[in-house]
Amino acid sequence: MKKITYPALPVLVVDDEEQFRLSLMMTLSSNGINNVIECGDSRAVLGMLQETPCEMALLDLAMPGLSGSKLLPEIVKEYPHLPVIILTAINEVNSAVECMKCGAFDYLVKPVDESRLVTTVRRAAELRQMQDENSRLKEYLLSNTLKNAEAFASTVTQNASMRSIFQYAEAVATTPLPVLITGETGVGKELIAQSVHKASGRSGQFIAVNVAGIDDTLFSDTLFGHKRGSFTSAESDRKGLIEQAGDGTLFLDEIGELSQESQVKLLRILQEGRYYPIGSDIPRLSNARFIVATNRDIEEMVQSGAFRRDLFYRLQTHRIHIPPLRERRDDIHLLTDHFIRKACATLQKKVPAVPPELFILLSNYLFPGNIRELEGMILDTISRHQKGILSLEAIREKVGNNGLPKNGETDPAAAIATAKRMAFGDSLPTMKEAGDLLIQEALARSRGNQKIAAMMLGITRRALNNRLHRKPDSLEK
Repeated sequence: MKKITYPALPVLVVDDEEQFRLSLMMTLSSNGINNVIECGDSRAVLGMLQETPCEMALLDLAMPGLSGSKLLPEIVKEYPHLPVIILTAINEVNSAVECMKCGAFDYLVKPVDESRLVTTVRRAAELRQMQDENSRLKEYLLSNTLKNAEAFASTVTQNASMRSIFQYAEAVATTPLPVLITGETGVGKELIAQSVHKASGRSGQFIAVNVAGIDDTLFSDTLFGHKRGSFTSAESDRKGLIEQAGDGTLFLDEIGELSQESQVKLLRILQEGRYYPIGSDIPRLSNARFIVATNRDIEEMVQSGAFRRDLFYRLQTHRIHIPPLRERRDDIHLLTDHFIRKACATLQKKVPAVPPELFILLSNYLFPGNIRELEGMILDTISRHQKGILSLEAIREKVGNNGLPKNGETDPAAAIATAKRMAFGDSLPTMKEAGDLLIQEALARSRGNQKIAAMMLGITRRALNNRLHRKPDSLEK
């Protein structure tokens, strides 16, 4: 299995003291920063950077030959995107100010606190990753192409906004930073997470877990695992999902349902890159990439205090929002054909002839359950089908009156969606004019199919015919 190196490009340690370099490299390696190279001669640094692109440089100030204070401006001039972290025994404000003015990323005084060192190096790596991501995004948006199109083949779409999502997902796939995927239930958040994993080139597994309803103890055991004897029923060691994912991806669905205690633990592992199995005092490093998803308004949860603000900002480094099916109606025909073939293969039936009325019905439905609802609807219809042309009775039962509540039931979401589709001018139409306009709109949406138009309006086909015959010139244009 290919070992994941972090960061992607090496960290260059420049110091004339060999013992300090070795100690620094061991500290970084023990904290998961395992891609490190060293240089003991400051005069060779610019040549090394030219031959070997680096993620960042850790630079001592007091060195023989060429001091760090003179080398710093040269590095910043030649490699402006390279973060330079100063590591020095010189604990003077003036020295720190001058280095920051010259473009240093940070200034750390020896002996360096391990926690601060690791945090600073990780911040610098994240900065470089964001810069690289921006460059890739510009390239993808200008070229309008996907380099790894097969990674997104499982998502059936021809929608332009989904194409943009694929481009963004491909651009951020290779970074180790978390991805937050938002969208309503049934829009395909896990499929996008799988696509990000495939496009990342990671050698480990894609492991998905729904964290809704998991209490803090079960969350820790599920993710971190436990040692034998750590609690009554722990008869043997158990690997957590982080260890099982290895160098792969861990997908946490319904992250908005996570308890406050578990949120703290998730934040810690994202910040430090290490965790403790239950019953163990020895930390383990995590190479897994985290992708999380929620169908809730996560920003509203942050405002209300239900979700930690610091965790939210950590998770949304890369953010993908998947639009609901009602906002990508151009996909309905394509998805319907796909689900019909899939259902027929599952049920071992021949693909039936499909009446055009099916697509008109579906294109005028709100789909509160999104793609998952469409798939279930088609599977149910194919299950009932016997022979001949596909019957639409099951579809009509589910679609009802344009997907609006029946029998006086109140559905606030549907009501809001309906209200947004209605607009009035300065003067209101009369009841008769409004009725005529509604009929015209229903006929337009049903592409002239009077049966479907009558169903949209909540009247019988005969009643619609009567209205049409009263004033055919204005309504049947």
